[in-house]
Amino acid sequence: MSTGGPCRVAWWGHSTTVVEMGGARLITDPVLTARAGHLTRKSGPAPEPGEFDAVLISHLHMDHLHLPSLRLLAPRHVVGPPGLRALLRAAGIERVTEVEPSDEITVGGIAVRAVPADHEGRRTPWSAPSPALGYLVIGSHRVYFAGDTGLFEGMGALGRGGIDVALLPIWGWGASLGRGRHLDPFTAAQALVRLRPGWAVPIHWGTYAPAWVSRRHPPAFLTQPVHDFAMHAERLAPAVRVSALHPGGELTVP
Repeated sequence: MSTGGPCRVAWWGHSTTVVEMGGARLITDPVLTARAGHLTRKSGPAPEPGEFDAVLISHLHMDHLHLPSLRLLAPRHVVGPPGLRALLRAAGIERVTEVEPSDEITVGGIAVRAVPADHEGRRTPWSAPSPALGYLVIGSHRVYFAGDTGLFEGMGALGRGGIDVALLPIWGWGASLGRGRHLDPFTAAQALVRLRPGWAVPIHWGTYAPAWVSRRHPPAFLTQPVHDFAMHAERLAPAVRVSALHPGGELTVP
């Protein structure tokens, strides 16, 4: 599926991934701080961020649109769903592009296409509705960042276009999956059957948890989901290579 040049994908914890190809550098849903509201980081600090051509925001939940982390990045360009511009204007971030599913923009010479996600994406339960998004990043390779989502019928159509790397959420930050619809280790493996990527990188697990959770003796919800996902993926989608990164880890696809 690739058309020349490597693609590097890194996972920095939670839903924060970095995609580099064709000279462009993108980051998704950056949450980089030791604390994020009532959550604390359990997996060590995030890497030094450096500069990015754009920040891609999947939805407006506070553990995906994290204003303190955006201030650390001082981003050139932020892309995300409707409602994002008003929230970021208050934070002093002016260059914002709002997109909806099927919208496509060019960033650093590569295409970024917004695609659907099955998730409740408004900022709070009392905020105005806003869609949750995934993204296809299209250059020398095709990378699918799912954001937060459950299974949905259109995943099959995404897969027919060809996907080199799928960045799939497999859990969350607590003992249960919380508000909205989410993939778990089994349904994320089912998603692989529909998407048919070359590689899968599990994300959105094992990074943040409530402050009372011990880092020295972590509960199973911080460590077990990735093992369960790999097991289900091997059974349901054996042709897909799973790269179970630790935060800060990187996958390079030639």
